[in-house]
Amino acid sequence: MSATIETILARRSIREYTEAPVGKEDINTILECGRWAPSGLNNQPWKFIVIQNEETIKRLAECTHYSKIVLQAKVLIAVYLDQETMYHHDKDVLAIGASIQNMLLACTDLELGAVWLGEILKKSEQVKAILEVPDTFELMAVLAIGHPVKKERSSTRKELAETTFHEKYDEKWTGEN
Repeated sequence: MSATIETILARRSIREYTEAPVGKEDINTILECGRWAPSGLNNQPWKFIVIQNEETIKRLAECTHYSKIVLQAKVLIAVYLDQETMYHHDKDVLAIGASIQNMLLACTDLELGAVWLGEILKKSEQVKAILEVPDTFELMAVLAIGHPVKKERSSTRKELAETTFHEKYDEKWTGEN
């Protein structure tokens, strides 16, 4: 199995972090991986805001039910869709999803923990005010990142036959079709 596939299968949403700081080199690597995601017309519609200031983190923690996760994180990355560079909203949102996944996989490969926070979108206007972003920026997610607390983690997935079909909807994928 390739290292890429191993990283994909090993990725977990990590919600507890140690006090150890995240180095600038690791942050730059995460951002580089995010910016190399595919996007339609190569328009790269994303904007990233790296947040490390404790006071700003505290203010952002007030914007989500997952404040404990936000407060433990050593780095937050707010991911925005830049509506001035987008060409098709849905396609650009998908590109940003790919960008976020690239960053999450980079965190796994760097042995950092990360989680994609979407619930914070309910308070996107409050987040926008805290981060002083232009009105043309639409919040897509906030990533919480840190060194993971060591503990056993597991996850499950539905069987392929529950989610995958062969040729038509009425024929399940068996892997042997």
